[in-house]
Amino acid sequence: MQETAEPEDLLSDSLHILYGYTPITHASAGSLFRYTLHPLLPTSSESNSPIDANNANVITLVTPNTLANNWALHASSIWTSALYVADHLDGLHLPAHIRAAADAGWLPLRVLELGAGAGLPSIVIAKTHPGSRVVVTASDYPDVQLIAALEENVRRNGVADRCGVVPHAWGSDPSPFWSNEDGSEEEGFDVVVAADTLWNSDLHGSFLKTLQQVLRRTKDARIYLIAGLHTGRYTLHAFMQMIEDYGLVLVSVVEREVNGTLSRLWDVSRAEGEDEKERRHWVVDMELKWKNIT
Repeated sequence: MQETAEPEDLLSDSLHILYGYTPITHASAGSLFRYTLHPLLPTSSESNSPIDANNANVITLVTPNTLANNWALHASSIWTSALYVADHLDGLHLPAHIRAAADAGWLPLRVLELGAGAGLPSIVIAKTHPGSRVVVTASDYPDVQLIAALEENVRRNGVADRCGVVPHAWGSDPSPFWSNEDGSEEEGFDVVVAADTLWNSDLHGSFLKTLQQVLRRTKDARIYLIAGLHTGRYTLHAFMQMIEDYGLVLVSVVEREVNGTLSRLWDVSRAEGEDEKERRHWVVDMELKWKNIT
């Protein structure tokens, strides 16, 4: 559940009600965005208690801005795909990942969000797992204004003790992620999450290189990608065609209704019969793992 206060944001959000027009972004640079957690969502796998009172169930985000030369990042909004991740946290299967990490003896579970923007999924994960069993890293392009907003959002929502911020340009040296690690090949993230990071096909190679560099090399490690269809199905299809070149494989790829419960198998051929309005009703949910690690 989300709240926006800016007039242009209210207009954008009303389009869905008036015309069935699903927005792909929310909020605008510099505006505040409030997201309310599901009130009965457990705080962690260690407890069945509801989220703490005193507005701990409300996440307040400042929507990032960027330097003028980084406008093409399109990071100055809250993307619908990020909201989808926050609303459907069960799709990340974190309790199962925590159990697998515990069985393997390497708790806490390490979660990375790439292209975090305002950091909503990262902060929701950290908020709902306040113990010592999950540590989150929120990452985005090293733009000073973008990273400052992301760091501010982590602090203002009280999760800085278990959610760090690391600037990273996809395809570049991943060593800043291991600043507190020994850098050995066994290190990495058990779960990698990204929302709406596939819209630009020119960046697919560098994005996949980073995924390859940061995912822990275990059979249980997973990548969860939620992507909108606003740049078309063929853009996502091109990404899927590249995955195995980086040692990864698709576990599943499902289309899910943004404002509903419908789901269907991915089908690139739908590109020939749908318009922009129809595309906006869906996100594509991908799960990836290592191809040759069993």
